[in-house]
Amino acid sequence: MPPIRRLRPKMEHYGISASPDGMLEWEWAESRLQASRNYWVSTASPDGQPGAAPVWAVWLDGGLIFGVGTTSRKGRHLLANPRVIVHLESGDDVVIVEGRAEPLTDAAVLDRMLPVYAEKYGITPDVNDPNSLYLRVVPLVVLAWLEKDFPNSATRFEFNAN
Repeated sequence: MPPIRRLRPKMEHYGISASPDGMLEWEWAESRLQASRNYWVSTASPDGQPGAAPVWAVWLDGGLIFGVGTTSRKGRHLLANPRVIVHLESGDDVVIVEGRAEPLTDAAVLDRMLPVYAEKYGITPDVNDPNSLYLRVVPLVVLAWLEKDFPNSATRFEFNAN
């Protein structure tokens, strides 16, 4: 699902250009979401305790799909508080997803995810493991920029909140 709006992020004191020239295209950000190997997931517990950890994931149908242990810190945090930030590894080609992590129970989507995951990581996860929880991060906002041209490339993509 493409974003509904592309604009400049509001970051005071960083000299971000007001001109649309140089803003990144959604295809640029999405290609990095597809190609990345490791994704940093930032969560918060119900009482606000932060957590961050890398996960393996696949970008499929406009969302990021990954699995966690049902009793893991990430799993507990995301079941209690689905708001999440996912950051790719690079600080040079930046893509940050702000969204909601929803439990993924649709067998058809999980079946389509498996070969993509297997090709990317060389293993096929067991989506029927009762100790695993599969989540799909639905983006609300994606921030992206090139560090070498930050003021001109900084872009905010907004998605429909429904």
